[in-house]
Amino acid sequence: MANEHPFTTATARSPPEPAAGDEILELEGVAKRYGSEAVVPDLSLSVRDGEILTVLGPSGCGKTTTLRLIAGLERPNAGEIRLRGDDVAGNGRFVPPEERGVGVVFQEFALFPHLTARENVGFALRKRGADEREARVDELLELVRLEGRGADYPDELSGGQQQRIALARALAPEPEILLLDEPFSNLDVDLRVEMREEVRRIITEAGVTAVSVTHDQEEALSISDRIAVMNEGDIEQIDRPQRVFQRPESRFIADFLGRASFLSGAVRGAGVDTALGRVLRDDVDGLAHQSDGTAIDLLVRPDDVTAVPAAGSEADGRVVSRRYLGPSVLYRVELDSGDTVECMHNHADRFDPDERVIVRITADHELAWFPADQRDETATGAAD
Repeated sequence: MANEHPFTTATARSPPEPAAGDEILELEGVAKRYGSEAVVPDLSLSVRDGEILTVLGPSGCGKTTTLRLIAGLERPNAGEIRLRGDDVAGNGRFVPPEERGVGVVFQEFALFPHLTARENVGFALRKRGADEREARVDELLELVRLEGRGADYPDELSGGQQQRIALARALAPEPEILLLDEPFSNLDVDLRVEMREEVRRIITEAGVTAVSVTHDQEEALSISDRIAVMNEGDIEQIDRPQRVFQRPESRFIADFLGRASFLSGAVRGAGVDTALGRVLRDDVDGLAHQSDGTAIDLLVRPDDVTAVPAAGSEADGRVVSRRYLGPSVLYRVELDSGDTVECMHNHADRFDPDERVIVRITADHELAWFPADQRDETATGAAD
């Protein structure tokens, strides 16, 4: 029998929807095949002027191919790509990369080792007059906060400094749009966090539109104005980071974008009956019009649930694993109902394997849900 646990929310107010500005980049029905394999089968996507949009997805989903199509490094087999309303691919036209007004920061930075940082930044400005070129390089070195390192060669710079020089070089010709391919993957873990903030600052101050591709969920959430989640060459959802995380439109997104557990339940009257007690309809996003008896799965993330030591009939689950993460510990709890949930606790809390616990829903936001008949889309229970 389900334990009765109170569940109340103080749902945070969502920020307003971003105003749709002019669309600087549009992909319509774009397809890319390699032989018989359709890496990108039929992709439509638009990017707003001045935003940072991240295409997020697992390895092999087609995100890097999409970036190369935008850059002009690949030709689409079908569809159209427009930049500022002008066709750069499709309708019998293909504009080469150097004529698109697109800047690219490659995963490995691709700096010229025989040129100084200053010469790298000025490389794309060779056709400008010397005074104009030098002034632009000075401006960019100041923007990336490396004014005193212009005479250094790439191997004399740290990884983060090399990335900033690569970014300055891509921005030098004032591109219409900046493309970043897995921009932080070559950096140490600690440096990645610092550089996410720095890269966002540089892009924002430069006033340029940017499209980044990555498989790193934390990176996408931290630097993006919007996220487009890609799976097998298709965009499954595109929205602000908070909405994609809290209101994923598919089980794939819920599972991929952070750790996810699915708690089975049934709609009854004013709420949902689950193994962890009754959840009010008002505390579940978009559930108001579902009929009684509808079987659903609630999405709960590790910070939405809390385990408490218990014994005897009060307990509703058993700790099956413990993962120490430094300041926090992730526990996996197998519920008596058969569901499995993950709970994030402070490192000072400690449960032993096989210890009996009672699990409470403590979320302070509306929970997302999915129809139970879609359960086979991802593995039931917590994500690995």
